[in-house]
Amino acid sequence: MADNDLLVIQTGGTIDKDYPKRKGGYAFEIGDSAVEKMARTLTPRSSWTFRTVCRKDSQDITQEDRESMLQVCSDSPIRRILITHGTDTLIESAQFIGSHRLEKVIVLTGAFLPHTFKGSDAEFNVGFAVGCLRCLTKPGVYVAMGSQVFDSNDVSRDDASGVFVKKFVAS
Repeated sequence: MADNDLLVIQTGGTIDKDYPKRKGGYAFEIGDSAVEKMARTLTPRSSWTFRTVCRKDSQDITQEDRESMLQVCSDSPIRRILITHGTDTLIESAQFIGSHRLEKVIVLTGAFLPHTFKGSDAEFNVGFAVGCLRCLTKPGVYVAMGSQVFDSNDVSRDDASGVFVKKFVAS
């Protein structure tokens, strides 16, 4: 296993949402991995492995789902891991995985608009997250959104804008 190999874990969320496939459907469905679709257009200089843990809106992610994410990360011999996740509970999942101190570099990212939408931030966020995975050397769990990367214990979301920001610590 080369150090530049990458494991991509899909959990669902807005990044993977797609238009309904059923007749009369009105709600978005979580489809195939957006990152796997993106990777088909690339010529990566490393091996990418894809795993799906679940296909859920992040508000529906359970503790069992987080334990499954952790297990896939732990069991894999790959040391650089990208997890795509819905933005609503991404921080909670990142902190849960981070609390187990795996000797790996794990980056969680997502999107505010589905990859299938024109103007989506999905490709940018995934590209940025992969770049972070290539540059970060200290094992840990990170959140990469909107051109910023945060340690999982040092990130929060601005209530008004929904943007991920450095956690404010009152002194």
